[in-house]
Amino acid sequence: MKGLILAAGLGTRLRPITSLRPKPTISVANRPLIHYAVDDLLDAGIDEVGVVVSPDTEADLRAALEPYAERASFAFVVQDPPEGLAHAVLVARDFLGDDPFVMYLSDNLFEHGIRPFVEAFHAGEPGPNAVLALVRVADPRAFGVAQIQDGRVTALVEKPEVPPSDLAVAGVYVFDRSIHDAIDGLPRGAKDEYQITDAIARLIDRGGRVVPVEVTGYWKDTGKPEDVLDANRLELSRLRRDVRGTVEHADLIGEVVIDEGATVRNATVVGPARIGPGATVADAYVGPFTSLGAGVELVDAEIEYAVVGAGSTIRGVAGRIQGSLIGEDVAVVATTRRPATHRLTVGDKSRIELAES
Repeated sequence: MKGLILAAGLGTRLRPITSLRPKPTISVANRPLIHYAVDDLLDAGIDEVGVVVSPDTEADLRAALEPYAERASFAFVVQDPPEGLAHAVLVARDFLGDDPFVMYLSDNLFEHGIRPFVEAFHAGEPGPNAVLALVRVADPRAFGVAQIQDGRVTALVEKPEVPPSDLAVAGVYVFDRSIHDAIDGLPRGAKDEYQITDAIARLIDRGGRVVPVEVTGYWKDTGKPEDVLDANRLELSRLRRDVRGTVEHADLIGEVVIDEGATVRNATVVGPARIGPGATVADAYVGPFTSLGAGVELVDAEIEYAVVGAGSTIRGVAGRIQGSLIGEDVAVVATTRRPATHRLTVGDKSRIELAES
């Protein structure tokens, strides 16, 4: 079985964070999003992985996946322009061949991984033609929605006004080769793209067996800044205390990870929180659900419920930064005026000036 990670999207809802780098390289708990997808595939026994990229994102994604070079093989497939999930499968046809495969949307997180979906695909003889990961949601109208009968998916509707159920299609699919026949000649659907839900509906109409498997634990689609912050919260909640860096005259409360080479001095860090390698926290407060990337400098400032990308500096800021997603190589420094509160979504290589007291 092969894996197919879809990573060619433009990430427009996360701009300006994604203006200079692809969404799958955004860090959650100090790890690129795409690493979570690769880990889940490896855990399910899949080490031959295709990565669907755009011409602008290929180099960044190759670099992000270098740490896995000895554990998995990667084939990079260019989708230019991105025209939907079914189109991604179409352009990856040569890589996939006739092998069954897991299609994994790179901006999705699954608390318990993807093994249940792979195991369901292999269960029974003959097995299903497809397995869909489904999650119950409060408002299904923003998703592809499945209708279930007698343990099979009998219909799929993309973003329906009147949903047939509360079961939304999450970001993992398992297919056999019959999905290629369903995609062949598929007309464009919603957003003038080739929709995988339309291909699956065609597969069902042709007598294919599509099996639903509900997601256990949390599932998170990180399409918007608030979703990235919540994903960071969820992943940090799984941390266990691990202090490898230097701590001087500091209070560490709860599940705090201080990576090797980091320094925490004259500060309070309340977990769950992660301080990346080479980071400096001095005369500062780091509150719960915060991750500071490699080389970050937080000096004379307070921050909580936030993601700060590698190489960024926050210095001398009056008032607590909260609920903020800050990119890489960003400078947030004090100036002469003071706003009452700070809430920031800042792109890479930006500079923000905030009032001093």
